[in-house]
Amino acid sequence: MTPGSRTRLVLVPSYNPGPKVYDTVREARAHWSPVWVVVDGSTDGTADGLRRMAASDAGLRVLVLERNCGKGAAVLHGLDIAAREGFTHALTMDSDGQHPAALIGQFMAASEREPDAMVLGKPVFDASAPALRVNGRKVSNGWADLETLWMGIGDSLYGFRVYPIEPLRQVMQGQRWMRRFDFDPEAVVRMCWRGVRPVNLPAPVKYLSAAEGGVSHFNYLRDNVLLTWMHSRLLAGFLLRLPLLLWRRLRSSRR
Repeated sequence: MTPGSRTRLVLVPSYNPGPKVYDTVREARAHWSPVWVVVDGSTDGTADGLRRMAASDAGLRVLVLERNCGKGAAVLHGLDIAAREGFTHALTMDSDGQHPAALIGQFMAASEREPDAMVLGKPVFDASAPALRVNGRKVSNGWADLETLWMGIGDSLYGFRVYPIEPLRQVMQGQRWMRRFDFDPEAVVRMCWRGVRPVNLPAPVKYLSAAEGGVSHFNYLRDNVLLTWMHSRLLAGFLLRLPLLLWRRLRSSRR
C-alpha cells in the first residue's frame, strides 16, 4: 500500500518534460501519497495528460500555471497552497525521470525524525552523467560552502530534497529571486542562514538520453550566468551575515 500523509507531500514542478513525466508521476505515486504536479506553463500537452491521470487517482493533484514562470515560482505556488491546507513538509523532485522515486519514503522518514532540518539528496552519478555537468557543479558547491561557513550542504544543485514548508516560504517571499533555475542552490544557502540544518542522504541521479525520453532545458551559457549572478548576491549577503554565522559556528563547536 502506498504510504499516505496529511502533513508531507511530494511536489513536482514540471515544464515541457515530454511523456517521461507520466512515468515519473506513476513511480512517485507508487511510493507516496499525495503527489502534486505544478505544470509551469507547459506547451507539450502534458497538462491535459496529467489531468486525465488525476481524474482517476485521488492521491494525485495537478496545478496548472498558464504561463511559464520558472521552477522556483512553480514550487512556491505549490507550497502556498500546501501550507493553506495544513501540510508542513514537501519533497521536491524533477519531472524528467532523473530523481529516484524509490527513495521518497526514506527521505520522508529522515524528515520525520528531524522535522526542523532539510533533507538534501547528495547525487551519486553513473556513467550517463556528462563530465562537464559533474565538474561544473563543484564550483557552485564550493561557493555554497563558503557562503554558509561549511554548514554541511552535501550538494547545492540536486533538487531531490525535503523542505520544511514555512521557513522556505518565508525565505522566498522575503525577496524576488529564486524563481527560476537559481531556486535549488539559493534555497539551501538561505535556509542555512535561517538556521535550518541540512541532513544529507545519497541518491542516484540519471541523465537520460533522448532515446530514453530525456529532456533537458539546461542552457550552459544562460544558466551559468544566472548562477554567477546568484552567487554574487549571496556572497554580499554572506558578508553582511558573517558575524551572526561566526557566532553560530562558535556556539555549535562549544556544544
